[in-house]
Amino acid sequence: MARPKNKKELVDLSNKNYTKLLDYVEALSDEEKEAKFPEGYLNRNIRDVLAHLHHWHLMMLEWYEVGMKGDDPDMPAKGYTWKSVPDLNREIWKMYKDTDLNKVQKMLHESFEKVQSIIKKHSNEELFEKKRYHWTGSTSLGAYLISATSSHYDWALKLIKKCQKALA
Repeated sequence: MARPKNKKELVDLSNKNYTKLLDYVEALSDEEKEAKFPEGYLNRNIRDVLAHLHHWHLMMLEWYEVGMKGDDPDMPAKGYTWKSVPDLNREIWKMYKDTDLNKVQKMLHESFEKVQSIIKKHSNEELFEKKRYHWTGSTSLGAYLISATSSHYDWALKLIKKCQKALA
């Protein structure tokens, strides 16, 4: 499916890509789930990738909460710019590198549900009208949600598959 252009497509694709990702991970053996990725990747294993998704959910939730109150959220995070996202991602990796995979999976599911609730409570216009909210700048709330959900889950699945193939 192409990039979502309305609420139904966003709900459908975010759920579809999330489910595909989780189903793929669940089908792996415990050894495969714990395997280290090849050198050169910031995320060193599946846990790291899922923790990355979880933390970006949390940031999306914070942007939304702050922005909808009329304030300007720190985007992508306090002390970081969009150009310094690689540095931010390294800090995210450090936060979760010692967290158990099962715990990360539970945290991811909880944050996924919270992001889905935001999508579901807004109308199509509220999600996809550009410049509707000052904090989204020249784009739409939906564009941010696509990046935090369906597009990010697709990236994660491709990365995991690529690393699994390289390890085979």
